[in-house]
Amino acid sequence: MRLRFALLVAVTSVLTVLSPATAGPVHAAVHPAAHAVAGDWAYVQYELYSVSLGTFVAHTGTGDRWYDWSTDYCSAPLVGSTGLSFDFRAACRRHDFGYRNLKLLDRRYGAGLWNGTNRRRVDQQFLADMKSHCRGRAVWLQPSCFGWAETYYTAVRLWGGP
Repeated sequence: MRLRFALLVAVTSVLTVLSPATAGPVHAAVHPAAHAVAGDWAYVQYELYSVSLGTFVAHTGTGDRWYDWSTDYCSAPLVGSTGLSFDFRAACRRHDFGYRNLKLLDRRYGAGLWNGTNRRRVDQQFLADMKSHCRGRAVWLQPSCFGWAETYYTAVRLWGGP
């Protein structure tokens, strides 16, 4: 796993450096943090969008401590993250990882990653993770589960940030 991550970071860093968007005058120095933000952003995207939710959850106990793995499991005060027809704790954990690390990278690098576009993408993954969970529930529980998934998604879209 570490080898794949190292390869992913290396390829992303090389492509970022070679990209016409990052090209400047020949005499311009490349800021050292440019490589770090590209690698960190690649890792966050990998955990959010490239691995299954089960694999992501497995990484939470062994993941790189450079990132924020903390969670409050959706902080839904009235309902919580579980109910009769659903258990969204894993989806909430990945959603929290996304929000927390977009904000963390912004604080570290001023990278501008905590924005409406990236937030929407994290929220859409959250909805996809919840719906995937619902599809694994008993058929008679699925309609309620999907309803709760839409409710949680709507709540994070309304109150989750920029």
